[in-house]
Amino acid sequence: MRKALVIGINDYPAAPLTGCINDASAFANTIEKNGDGSPNFSVRLETDVPTKAQLKTMIKELFDGPNDISLLYFSGHGFLNELGGYIVTPDYQENDEGVSMDEILTIANQSKAKDKVIILDCCHSGVFGSPALSGNVSAQIFEGVVVLTASRPTESAIEVNGHGIFTNLLIDALQGGAADLRGHITPGSVYAYIDQALGAWDQRPVFKTNVTRFTSLRTVTPQVPTEVLRKITEYFPTAEEEHALDPTYEFDNKEIAIPEKVAIMKDLQKFVSIGLVVPVGEEHMYYAAQNSKSCKLTALGYHYWRLVKENKL
Repeated sequence: MRKALVIGINDYPAAPLTGCINDASAFANTIEKNGDGSPNFSVRLETDVPTKAQLKTMIKELFDGPNDISLLYFSGHGFLNELGGYIVTPDYQENDEGVSMDEILTIANQSKAKDKVIILDCCHSGVFGSPALSGNVSAQIFEGVVVLTASRPTESAIEVNGHGIFTNLLIDALQGGAADLRGHITPGSVYAYIDQALGAWDQRPVFKTNVTRFTSLRTVTPQVPTEVLRKITEYFPTAEEEHALDPTYEFDNKEIAIPEKVAIMKDLQKFVSIGLVVPVGEEHMYYAAQNSKSCKLTALGYHYWRLVKENKL
């Protein structure tokens, strides 16, 4: 079972926001299904949750039970004081600003879910899971917990045109920008995508984790079909071996082209387009074939060759 609690709060009495409900709704719509339309997360979308008590109850319900993955997304105000960080609810008051980030992490740490993913798009969210700031050992991240936040502890999370910068990039990543060659999108690949998109002077995302494997947050249609990717060991029986080419591989050479070799060339061209294969001695595969050169695996190609060879793909 894959559960997701998605929270967006705009309605703060003294400091209303404009983009959090939009962001929460867009995130919920994205993760509910995979790229092929198959079910992904069972999503509970809640907006303008009025009280701290209600929000904390929802969080406890999310992390209750032996789920495959429990995911919490929050977009709203964040608050930081000498005791730590808080996600703020509309009933906030002095010395009771909202749900403590340390409390949320304690709930996640104690959860029996296999994977716990916490994504926060709010100011000061990078303090989440930082015992150096809170002095609280409960803020340590236990195994199976992943934390992805919009900004560092001292930074604000910026809204532009009614949307948070962080969540815009997060959704782009989940829609395929962070997918690997098999179409899998993991928390690590999402962070890498967002990290590369934000400049040195922008708010900086924070990624903290204690996992021995990355779970897939969403899958999309891979750039190269899996059945084609598996042919890599057929075309390269050993990782060091080059695949010899000749003019019969090229469709343009209509008088001598061999259909079986033309089909192989199409697959090899796909491998070139995703960085698994490169021509040897020529800049393009076309000239490698015309001049009877060869092609070989790249370092990334060897990685996927090994996955196929070891029946992991």
